[in-house]
Amino acid sequence: MRNKKPVEKHPIHVKSGDKVVITSGKDKGKVSSVKKVITAENKVIVEGANIVTKAQKAQGGNQGGLIKVEAAMDSSKVMLYCPACEKATRIKYDVVDNKKVRVCKKCGEKLD
Repeated sequence: MRNKKPVEKHPIHVKSGDKVVITSGKDKGKVSSVKKVITAENKVIVEGANIVTKAQKAQGGNQGGLIKVEAAMDSSKVMLYCPACEKATRIKYDVVDNKKVRVCKKCGEKLD
């Protein structure tokens, strides 16, 4: 068996509930919100994007069959959506009232 390289942990630029634009893949250009952030793997689950079909076995009272679920995607494939610019944007961090705040690089609007 081959040893896997440990995944480097980088701070993820999005949080749960953020509106994001998908920048690559089959759902490119779609605007949706982040359901879950998996920091250990640098991945995010985006609502309604990266849908995969999974075979599920019947367990208990649940019926089995093919189900569609949202799979995790790499966090580098999404960009934060700025409601003021109405575009995907990179972010910078500013300190306002001793709090670290995310700010749009294009228009300067606060995103937190």
